[in-house]
Amino acid sequence: MADIAERVGVAVRADRLPLCVDLDGTLVRTDTLHEQFLQALVHRPLAALLVVAVLLRGKAAFKRALSQLSPIQPDSLPYQTDLVEFLRAEKASGRTLVLATASDRGVAEPIAAHLGIFDQTLGSDGVHNLKGRAKAERLSELFGRGQFSYAGNSHADVPVWKDAGEVILVNAPRSIDAEMARAGAVAHRFGTKRSSKLRLLLRATRVYQWVKNVLVFIPLLLAHVFATDALFAAAAMFVAFSMTASAIYIVNDLLDLAADRSHPRKQKRPFASGDLQLSYGVLGPVLLVAGLALAWFAISVHAFLMLLIYVFVTTAYSVYLKTKPLVDVFTLAGLYSIRILAGGVATRIHVTIWLLGFSLFVFLSLAFLKRSSELTVAAAEGRTASGRRAYRPWDENLLRTMGIASAFTASLSLSLYLGSDVARQHYLAPIWLWLVVPLVLFALGRLWLSGTRGYMTDDPIVYACKDRVCWIVFACVAIVFVLAMRGPDLTFL
Repeated sequence: MADIAERVGVAVRADRLPLCVDLDGTLVRTDTLHEQFLQALVHRPLAALLVVAVLLRGKAAFKRALSQLSPIQPDSLPYQTDLVEFLRAEKASGRTLVLATASDRGVAEPIAAHLGIFDQTLGSDGVHNLKGRAKAERLSELFGRGQFSYAGNSHADVPVWKDAGEVILVNAPRSIDAEMARAGAVAHRFGTKRSSKLRLLLRATRVYQWVKNVLVFIPLLLAHVFATDALFAAAAMFVAFSMTASAIYIVNDLLDLAADRSHPRKQKRPFASGDLQLSYGVLGPVLLVAGLALAWFAISVHAFLMLLIYVFVTTAYSVYLKTKPLVDVFTLAGLYSIRILAGGVATRIHVTIWLLGFSLFVFLSLAFLKRSSELTVAAAEGRTASGRRAYRPWDENLLRTMGIASAFTASLSLSLYLGSDVARQHYLAPIWLWLVVPLVLFALGRLWLSGTRGYMTDDPIVYACKDRVCWIVFACVAIVFVLAMRGPDLTFL
């Protein structure tokens, strides 16, 4: 630090010292080693597992093997933008910039070439791991102890800062910031304050999406069954579905990293932005196992099998089916219907063909709405594609037509049910239920209007749960059901 520079007699101003910059967590907001391993797991899973054996030869050898197996894509990384802007300004003023990282040179050099601002690149070479004390010694050999500036972010950088003439902190934890402040003045700090790990994990697991799993209670409510064991089974199924869905959301985010980072809103997701390290992706398998175990031990084998079907279909959707036009929409509708079927299996309540038919067309309409809204928003933002989707801007009218037709077909299915003997068996005054038909059409029509006008950036169900008018419609539907169950029979009218 600066006092060290004074003791060794250095007269050079700190802002003229060569500026050495760490890579992982500093120049980029992620860990490139994790990025490479994830990329290898997705594209070459067997080779990725085999390369782990190279760790027996040391970390440097492992980094070299992984860099050869899974080359880094510099343009897809989340850079620390305020630091990069600072480095560009320093470069323009004539300052020497050095990329000094523990990552393999096969990773560091393409990134340095992509940015085009570094005069020299230092990294691990397959034999020596340039981290911590080793990096401090290497920089001291090149520039002299106390005669270089260093920008880093972690505890591994402390030995380097102790040998540096200037300390620059980037996204450093409070403990490191306090330690460096006590040892000497910190020249610069970069990086905005990140959310707490708990909040980031809640965002990554998308807890707000759990509202979709309320569908498991539908068979129980429509059958008017409120026994304790049935309620417990439905609640357990809700929790199992929520944990499993969160696990799949995490896996999906990891698979879609590159696409999310090029999306104006999705780039802010915890993994895509680099706010949450990819190592936390292990939470996905943990939640998946926990959800399946809960279904097996707390409910039944049949509930477990239903959840397993959901996992299989959702995984197929995330990996492949979402890229196929129309197939993705029908798959989404089927996944919602699976929740209702799973609720029936968990509570041992028969799910009627009427409920399945109505739900399938409702969710098919919402799935078309989701895709149509994505195209509307993409067009407004000047984008021509949406991630890995296979739809084009000119498909929007077709999607809208099929979606609105599905909404009216759902209402027709509901009307046919209301005229059946099944409805008359379950309700004292089923004539009240006819009011549900215009209410459902109004709610779906409102959602389609919002999507067409570009207001809908969320999933339609999540959007509906945030919409005040939709809540009023939900309340009216609930009142109608109470009247149908206990109200006066107006058939004579």
